[in-house]
Amino acid sequence: MIDPDALGELELALPGRVSTTAEDLTLYSRDQGPVLHPVMPSAVIRARSVGDVQAVLRWATRKAVPVVSRGAGSGVSGGAHATAGSVILSLELMNTILAINPDDETAVVEPGVVNADLNDAVAVHGLMYAPDPASYRWSTIGGNVATNAGGLRCAKYGVTRDSVLALDVVLADGTLVSTGHRTFKGVAGYDLTALMTGSEGTLGVIVGVTVRLRYLPVAVHTLAAFFDDFSQAAAGVLAIGRARVQPSILELLDGRTLEALDVAHGSDLRGRGGSLLLVRTDGYGAAAEAEAIREVLAGPGAHVSDAGSEEADRLVDLRRHSRGDEVDDLYRVGEDVAVPKSQLVHYVAALEAMARRHRVNLKVVAHAGDGNLHPTFWVERHEGERSQERLEEALDESVRCALDLGGTITGEHGVGQYKRRWLPWEQSGEILSLQARIKQVFDPLGILNPGKAIVA
Repeated sequence: MIDPDALGELELALPGRVSTTAEDLTLYSRDQGPVLHPVMPSAVIRARSVGDVQAVLRWATRKAVPVVSRGAGSGVSGGAHATAGSVILSLELMNTILAINPDDETAVVEPGVVNADLNDAVAVHGLMYAPDPASYRWSTIGGNVATNAGGLRCAKYGVTRDSVLALDVVLADGTLVSTGHRTFKGVAGYDLTALMTGSEGTLGVIVGVTVRLRYLPVAVHTLAAFFDDFSQAAAGVLAIGRARVQPSILELLDGRTLEALDVAHGSDLRGRGGSLLLVRTDGYGAAAEAEAIREVLAGPGAHVSDAGSEEADRLVDLRRHSRGDEVDDLYRVGEDVAVPKSQLVHYVAALEAMARRHRVNLKVVAHAGDGNLHPTFWVERHEGERSQERLEEALDESVRCALDLGGTITGEHGVGQYKRRWLPWEQSGEILSLQARIKQVFDPLGILNPGKAIVA
């Protein structure tokens, strides 16, 4: 616990910004990821300015207090969970779009700006912010940058890192630094902007972001391709790639996911097939690309419906909510592995075998265009403690299998707290040591989001 006098000093420096109410401590103690060790923070600070953030970190350095920074808390890997003796630094009130530069195709935002709000603001200029996480209606740009978030449009437009040009960052001692550039090209010095993007609050606190904008597509065209089973749909993904047609969205949903969506939304997706490949093309060639994909998918045996705009929007929206419950827990965990696209069929077949062997439930959705899968395993609560053990065994095996196929333990959600146990399976001792040494340079006292992202 923090010394009351130290906390009083912080409250005096930031009047009205510091809360110690039980309601706030509970609300801000976690994100949407599984909680391994429930911990209550000592205080919640709602920053409104860069000066507020600097004041918090200067105080934290003097008092050696851990600081967990966060935005909307939409992450699912425990990256924003409170740690012992910590304070939570919320950036959600720093939500101003500072500048939109249509001719430069850039925008400058505070970290609390919501992804959807930025897109609404730049759409009037014929532009868009391409990163498109499923939580785009409430996730913040700062959180997206901190986790290097992905989303549905990654196959064509890349992940968050591909749209970040420059950052303003407050370091552990309160020093404000600026990294990167406002030009699309720039190779001066080490790329600290890329390093900070995806560092999950362990190297500094992001207080400003300069992003690259893309052209808002003049047209979009969506196809819903239903297959008898997942393996046929995965073959369709490879067929599209071999035809060298680049969709903006290429999403794959298995039969169990379609069943869950039908129950939740009253749709009839499962009755139309055992697996759904949702394809969207965009731009001036959207119609031609969609027609080419339609022809390609005839080979793997798809039943392709050319959805109108209303149906297209509905299908994409349903896909965004296809993980199910918002919060993972010990009985239900959604994973975030990625494998080479050529291994999709093999990996899902292995997952289904694991689920049978460990007697757990399984459903799978995938950003198929880049091989990023979200298998969700769950057990029934009434089955008791042994069911949790089976769930953990299945999760461990699913991660090892992804690595054996040339994949990674996380495609877009980040390591956070939950996946640290798997990081040494993917990265060598030398790489883990380098990361720990980098962390030491930026955060010598180890106060920035300790116990997350890396194995120190």
